[in-house]
Amino acid sequence: MSGMNAPTRTKIATLHDVARAAGVSLITASRALSNPRIVSEKTIARVQQAVEATGYIPNLLAGSLKSRRSLMVAGIVPALSVSQFLPTVQTLTSTLSAAGYQLILGQTNYDPAQEDSVLSTMIGRQPDGMFITGLVQSDKARERLARAGIPVVETWDLTDDPVDMVIGFSHDKVGREVGDYFRKRGWEHVGVATGNDHRALLRRDGFVAALGRDVPTALVPAPSSLALGRQALTDLLRAEPRLQAVCCSSDQLANGVLVEAQSRGLRIPQDLAICGFGNADFAAHMFPSITTVHVDGPEIGRRTAQLIIDRCQDRPIDHKIIDMGFSLIERASTGG
Repeated sequence: MSGMNAPTRTKIATLHDVARAAGVSLITASRALSNPRIVSEKTIARVQQAVEATGYIPNLLAGSLKSRRSLMVAGIVPALSVSQFLPTVQTLTSTLSAAGYQLILGQTNYDPAQEDSVLSTMIGRQPDGMFITGLVQSDKARERLARAGIPVVETWDLTDDPVDMVIGFSHDKVGREVGDYFRKRGWEHVGVATGNDHRALLRRDGFVAALGRDVPTALVPAPSSLALGRQALTDLLRAEPRLQAVCCSSDQLANGVLVEAQSRGLRIPQDLAICGFGNADFAAHMFPSITTVHVDGPEIGRRTAQLIIDRCQDRPIDHKIIDMGFSLIERASTGG
């Protein structure tokens, strides 16, 4: 690239530039931005105008070194494409923002090695807290988090031995409740369409335990999708042509199973009943609507944010293990 075509680097405005533009001392400019209560409104207005004119952006890193607060919370999700986690992330973000904190996200793609890498990067940024979807599986990562002393909230799962705090529910119990539901409906020829991630497999194991026997299982790579749901039903029908009902590890898979069933001329639920998980926004509006398991994702986000804020402000934490529970929502896809 020639020098003529090279991008021009713009000089970054400093606090000195702001003070000069506002016609005040450096210390006055600093106070107007960091502690405006001790500066006159007229001076604050002049400094704010200078900030706008110069394009000055405060150095948050420098401030965090003095206060030992980054005002940043790190969040880790399996994949940004998984819709069931979005209400949790949205409420977490808004609750943290109201308290002056910002959320940064990383994703693991359901890969334990990637989880370790993302955790190391996040810890190195010295966040004020950390939100993790699921339980930290690696002993090495658990030890690293414990040594860092960062408030950590594991979510969307449950354990008696969290890294620090946990808000979630039992995936085994979810599977057992759905299995009991299938058993009470009298369906003999059933199958499971499930992602290959840890939490989905826990639900599958609970489902099988409730039935008291093994069942055909179509295992798909996480994250799940409509296309994978269609393939899962194809595999299940190949293994069990008399299939009456399918338990799906997500509403995305259930949607794919439903579409594939309808493409084959199967009636839902007369010929095939379908149950999902996650109560995605679309589940209630499909035709027929999808029976699913509801988890209060927004409340998980709100409580997670509050735990981190309370810990950062040295408030006592009454409960480090919070079971949010879940509920089975019967809809048309199972005749509900």
